[in-house]
Amino acid sequence: MAILPIYTYGAEVLKKTAKPVKAVSDELRELIDDMFETMYQANGIGLAAPQVGVSLRLLVADISMIEEYAETAPMVIINPQILSTRGEATMEEGCLSIPGVRETVTRPKLITLKYRDENFEEHIEEIDGLMSRVIQHELDHLNGELFVEKLDSKTRRDLKEELEAIKRGDVEAEYELAEK
Repeated sequence: MAILPIYTYGAEVLKKTAKPVKAVSDELRELIDDMFETMYQANGIGLAAPQVGVSLRLLVADISMIEEYAETAPMVIINPQILSTRGEATMEEGCLSIPGVRETVTRPKLITLKYRDENFEEHIEEIDGLMSRVIQHELDHLNGELFVEKLDSKTRRDLKEELEAIKRGDVEAEYELAEK
């Protein structure tokens, strides 16, 4: 397994709509393993393939390091599609691609998700709570969106300087960042 550099705000790969995965291969399994390793090393709870420079509809999530979710199994999610949503939940979010920035975001509380797992088997599941939020955040990456785009215009203006610094590569993180 390898730890991959994480692409940050302003990187072109983060603005693209990721391509669907056609099948599971040894290369894809290696990428999945590397993404988990990268996410754990960066103390993240979710990571989308575009964040490591790969424009594929693939994300990994693991919230089990949070005490109340210790029994929650890690997930590999390929070609996700939200079929329906219910409710609303507001909470603070951060992103490994936007080091040091945390803001409050409102998202649907519960999602019905259609996806394929690491064996390319199809699932349809209702997911709520923190895992729902993580999946929605990472799915945004697959659509070329970042959580800061969900913020109101005043908050985005307040973050402008910080985001521009990240875009220039003038940022530090406790994990490896991709070269600008």
